[in-house]
Amino acid sequence: MKSSEVVRKIIEIGVVPVVRANSPEEALEAVDAIKAGGVPILEITMTVPGAVKVIEKVADKFGSDVVVGAGTVLDPETARACILAGATFVVSPALNLGTIELCKRYSVPICPGALTPTEVVTAWQAGADFVKVFPCSAMGGSSYIKGLKAPLPQVELIPTGGVNLNTAADFIKAGSSALGIGADLVDLKAIRAGEAHIVTERAQQFAQIVRDARA
Repeated sequence: MKSSEVVRKIIEIGVVPVVRANSPEEALEAVDAIKAGGVPILEITMTVPGAVKVIEKVADKFGSDVVVGAGTVLDPETARACILAGATFVVSPALNLGTIELCKRYSVPICPGALTPTEVVTAWQAGADFVKVFPCSAMGGSSYIKGLKAPLPQVELIPTGGVNLNTAADFIKAGSSALGIGADLVDLKAIRAGEAHIVTERAQQFAQIVRDARA
């Protein structure tokens, strides 16, 4: 999938589920549940044991039916390993210019983390496709996104931290391009209890909230 197609798909769906799990099996079960909910975008974090292999398995299993990304990527070396395993986008909680450079070299969309306006602009000027505003809840949530978008309307922002069923619509209306959602969507307790359908339903709910908020 081309870089521009991945970016378009992330914006179109507007939901980036963040999969943090305690085992590869748990992560793969979460992936199946999310996809069943009509959200074909997945961010597998490097905190998952064997994360690179999980990315490889997801890429092999679903091919172009899902947009699988690597999350919590802190350096260019990790980014490269994930890209070679099949990651079609890379997300980081922080700003590392070397990681942006590597992703541009491989034509893979990169979403570095930033918080202040200076960090956001630095990331954008370095070639970031999206900027992950993290931890967004600590800065006031959707009102902070609205504040950033006023002088920086051209920057594609993905807030992460504090995005839930109650706040998701506000984040979209504030100008977010997509929403990074962790435990509020990827409920590991539900997965462990054999109730993966809860994750599927949440994926459907978040995708619908994004559509409604944009309409």
